[in-house]
Amino acid sequence: MKLTVLVDNNTIIDRYFLAEPGLSFLIEDDETALLFDTGYSGIFLDNAQKMGLDLRNLDYLAFSHGHLDHTWGLDRLLKYYIELKIEKLPFKKPTLIAHPETFTSVISEDFDEFGSLLSKRKLEKHFKMQLSKEPQKLSKKLTFLGEIPRKNSFESIATYGRKEGAKEDDYVVEDSALVYNSSEGLVIITGCSHAGICNIIEYAKEVCENDKVADIIGGLHLQNPPEKQIEGTLDYMKALQPKTLWACHCTDLNSKIALSTVANLEEVGVGLSVVYD
Repeated sequence: MKLTVLVDNNTIIDRYFLAEPGLSFLIEDDETALLFDTGYSGIFLDNAQKMGLDLRNLDYLAFSHGHLDHTWGLDRLLKYYIELKIEKLPFKKPTLIAHPETFTSVISEDFDEFGSLLSKRKLEKHFKMQLSKEPQKLSKKLTFLGEIPRKNSFESIATYGRKEGAKEDDYVVEDSALVYNSSEGLVIITGCSHAGICNIIEYAKEVCENDKVADIIGGLHLQNPPEKQIEGTLDYMKALQPKTLWACHCTDLNSKIALSTVANLEEVGVGLSVVYD
């Protein structure tokens, strides 16, 4: 399996790509190609083209959750497909994988519309949809986790706006992740980890029936985290001892510095590629 970072808040030094507050990964596993999130603006397409990567034959388009920095690039992908069709160029529309709540509108006082701009009804006109709270097997070794059980007491304590029609604030129940069952252990692939990175890892272990974790890559949602959350996460990572922690996107500098004291933290940015057996 090869994972390439198409969108992150940063680029790898001396790699002349575009960056933005958002996330998008291209995952290639044998015969399966998957785009995980689309960032905020659609620069994932520009970066992919500069890297020589072809997004015309994706098997899956998977979303970690519905927030703007992970879904608003989707309209650019739809425009790309329309342009390919107009030019009579071959392409394959991927199956869309997500939690059922991913495309519900979210309203925030700070951002107005904070969630997906495209509704489930709209997207059904363009994609085959596989929306499920349950884990979905995408290849022999790659799994979409679905809804993450939130079991510990120090994570998933923040709310983000309110879903359309809801009476309570939103805990981003749709937040999900991918897991790849490599020869060295599980590779946890996250978007934002609103469900809590430790909750995600524990559920991935359960789903894959494998307690060994090799790498973790993605956003950990540690942005000025409460003391209870960062201390709980540090204790967990110290006990877990993953081979490599690739913390990016919504993980702030102080959290990265703290994580580097308990785990092997490596730099992430647009242009990074990592390969697993």
